[in-house]
Amino acid sequence: MSEHRYTVLGMACDHCAAFVAEAIERLPGVTGIAVDVHTDSVTVTSTGDLDLADVRAAVDAAGYDLAGT
Repeated sequence: MSEHRYTVLGMACDHCAAFVAEAIERLPGVTGIAVDVHTDSVTVTSTGDLDLADVRAAVDAAGYDLAGT
């Protein structure tokens, strides 16, 4: 199991968090996700390393921005 933490910009409410979570949960290997809109953080548990480009694409598709990387 691997754990990855990301910062997602633009989330303002639980509805936003649900969109982001749903998009990331579709990625292969994802086994769990926790979103905190107060800190803009998303913690993803997966069976292995996640491809950052896939995470970015999922977040973009949900209408939000992956910060930093």
